[in-house]
Amino acid sequence: MGEGLAVLIAGAGPLEQSAQFERGAGGAEANVAVVLAQLGVSAAWLSRVGEDGFGRYLIADLAAKGVDVDAVAIDPTRPTGLYVKERGAGSGETNDLPAHASRMHYYRTGSAASALSPADLTPSLFDGADLVHFTGITPALSESATELTRALLARPRNGTLISFDLNYRPAVWGSRIDEAADELAAHIRGADVVFLGADEAEEIFGTGDPAALRALFPEPTQLIVKNDKHTVTGFDGKIAIDVPALTLDITERIGAGDAFAGGYLAALLHGADLRTRLRYGHLCAASALTATGDSAKLPPSQAIQRLAVLPDRTWAGLRYPAALDETIST
Repeated sequence: MGEGLAVLIAGAGPLEQSAQFERGAGGAEANVAVVLAQLGVSAAWLSRVGEDGFGRYLIADLAAKGVDVDAVAIDPTRPTGLYVKERGAGSGETNDLPAHASRMHYYRTGSAASALSPADLTPSLFDGADLVHFTGITPALSESATELTRALLARPRNGTLISFDLNYRPAVWGSRIDEAADELAAHIRGADVVFLGADEAEEIFGTGDPAALRALFPEPTQLIVKNDKHTVTGFDGKIAIDVPALTLDITERIGAGDAFAGGYLAALLHGADLRTRLRYGHLCAASALTATGDSAKLPPSQAIQRLAVLPDRTWAGLRYPAALDETIST
């Protein structure tokens, strides 16, 4: 549940020199839905888009990737959110970014999704869901969107899990930035499964240490702390384990966190143990880190399943995607 955005991806180099832009689809929650669909989970996306070409494109794109889009509302007065992705070439020219670095320029103020509200809650959809996922971007969009996420947390669960990814974006909060820390902390405490980046947690809560964050937020049954690019700490009740990431050459970081969440949640819904869930997250994140699009295109699920259950010593020595190729061939 959250905003989808049309993406215009510039060529590598200073943005002002890009004569052409590749069109893509983005948005944290939509990215997670796409990963879930690829891993055999029936996924639906709840959002609002404008009655425009970008909105029609987002709906068609998600549907083509196997995501149910029946709950997406068409707003006749507000536009679909948009962002431009600037990509670095590392040329050293003025305004160029380092190679493989990216910078986003958002055009989402007053977007259709900013009008999300409790009226968008679809009882038939939510009552039948095993899990509902959203991020800290959604309550940041507007006061009415915050009312929506609060209403979701307050609903009777009836067995439905609530998953929340912090995704702290100060610029999206705008003039409401002073509310962000308390609001996001309340959302963390109200969810069942929570994903935190150590760097963003440090920025907003004053610590990125996994143990300190667990002490600060004991309420979620599952708390996942992405310490850095090398390790993720997972808490499930009183269980806590660290799982290292795969060795790889990074093409682009955008979308990796969403892919991790999608992989973890898919494994959770399939009944996997904590270690396997975290490995699924790493494997899906690796597919995003080694590609250029926001929405991860995963390898065959059989390859992911096989890699996710390797012995710890073997896992620690894997290099992606070479290990994937070896697994597919065998």
